[in-house]
Amino acid sequence: MIYISSWARMEEQAVPLGATHILSLLGIEGVPDTPVGIDPSHHLHIEVDDVPAPYAGDIVPTMEHVQEFLDFAKNWDRQGPMFVHCYAGVSRSTAAALAILCQYNPGREGEAAQALRRAAPHAKPNTRIIAIADRLLGLDNRLVAAVAAIGPGSYEGGATPLVELSLTL
Repeated sequence: MIYISSWARMEEQAVPLGATHILSLLGIEGVPDTPVGIDPSHHLHIEVDDVPAPYAGDIVPTMEHVQEFLDFAKNWDRQGPMFVHCYAGVSRSTAAALAILCQYNPGREGEAAQALRRAAPHAKPNTRIIAIADRLLGLDNRLVAAVAAIGPGSYEGGATPLVELSLTL
C-alpha cells in the first residue's frame, strides 16, 4: 500500500496507519522529522521544489532525485505501507507515487494513472518528475501519455485528503 499525503497528514497518520517507509519530497518548505516509531533509515528526504523549470534558488527535480526514490522503493520490503508526501500532497508526491506504482506494475501505466485519478481527483503530478521517471523506467513516453490522458487535477488550494493506492492494479 502507498499513501499519498501532505506533510501535516504524514505526521498525523504515518504511525497509526502502520507505515514502515516514508518518502519526503520537500524543498524550501523544510526538513521533516522522522515520526517516532519509524526507523530513520526507512525515511528518505529528497530536497526538491515543485517546479517544472529552474527559478532562482529553487531545486529542480533531476534524474538523480528520481533514481534515488525509485531505488528506495525498490528496496522497500512492503511489510508495511509507504507514505509519500510533499507539502500539500498534490504534485511532487503524486508524481513520485505514480512512478513507484508503475515500477511495480510494468506495462500498466494507463491503469496506474487511472487508479491515481480515481483515488486523488485533486492530483496534479509534477510533469518534470513524470518525464524523468518515464525515461528512467524505459517507458517510451507511456507514463507521460498516461498522465496527460487523466487530465489536470481539481486542486484549488486548501487541505488535501489522505490518498490510498494499492500496489496491485
